[in-house]
Amino acid sequence: MESVKLIECPRDAWQGLPRQIPTERKVEYLRGLVAAGFRHIDAASFVSPKAVPQMADSEEVLGQLGPLNGVEIVGIVVNEKGAARAIATGKVTTLGYPCSISETFLRRNQNQSPEENAAVLKRIKAMADESGVEMVAYVSMAFGNPYGDPWSEKRVTEAATMITDLGIGAVSLADTVGAAEPELIQRVTAAVLRERTACEVGIHMHSTRAGAAAKVLAAFDSGCRRFDSAIGGLGGCPFAQDDLVGNIPTEEVVRALEQRGVTSPFGDLLVSMIAANHTIASDFSTAA
Repeated sequence: MESVKLIECPRDAWQGLPRQIPTERKVEYLRGLVAAGFRHIDAASFVSPKAVPQMADSEEVLGQLGPLNGVEIVGIVVNEKGAARAIATGKVTTLGYPCSISETFLRRNQNQSPEENAAVLKRIKAMADESGVEMVAYVSMAFGNPYGDPWSEKRVTEAATMITDLGIGAVSLADTVGAAEPELIQRVTAAVLRERTACEVGIHMHSTRAGAAAKVLAAFDSGCRRFDSAIGGLGGCPFAQDDLVGNIPTEEVVRALEQRGVTSPFGDLLVSMIAANHTIASDFSTAA
């Protein structure tokens, strides 16, 4: 997309599936995304395999992909050990690190206090700088949380400021539980963009398919030009709440942005990737 950066998120789509996807199937799917024209892929995470078994083979998957010239590969990390693993692959070009303004979610997702979360972010940024890789930090629960933890627009903008003051060039606002209404998305995104005009501000949203277009357009109309999505709308954070709310479906993002004159480069290849995604979902979404 010429004026929009679309980050495809198979990692987020796969991480909650109960049956293990074979490494070869993941590699085949990622190669298909590259062939279809995707140039920004959230492909893997480097966390404890006990916590996220589906991502236990991240090194093997990336090792089998072959040359990926011109393709950004995002690897999600929550500590220095994970960052070292991601960097060692030689394939991860961007480290993704979850921050959160919900202390409850931080404890559930990565067993950190807010102070620990900020300290680890600084150390991982130093590792990224030394290794020549980029970073994106996610403000989880950016639009509220289901736990009753304090939330305000000011808290969101302060988190974005903390991130970008470290020299991190991209911050992604995450509707982690898929509860945000379009008006709130537009208001919060616009507030962050007003404060952080020098950095790339993105959106990582979860939604039902029916509600996706309105959320995408709310973010776009606020000035957002970076969107995380997953073909088929699979995914959801298994540590956020019991019921997973899928990612914004990529095909719905494409359709919504066409209403604003933004055209997709994917064409018929997106249709083939939707079919491939449907096969993975049907094969591995139920327990053995």
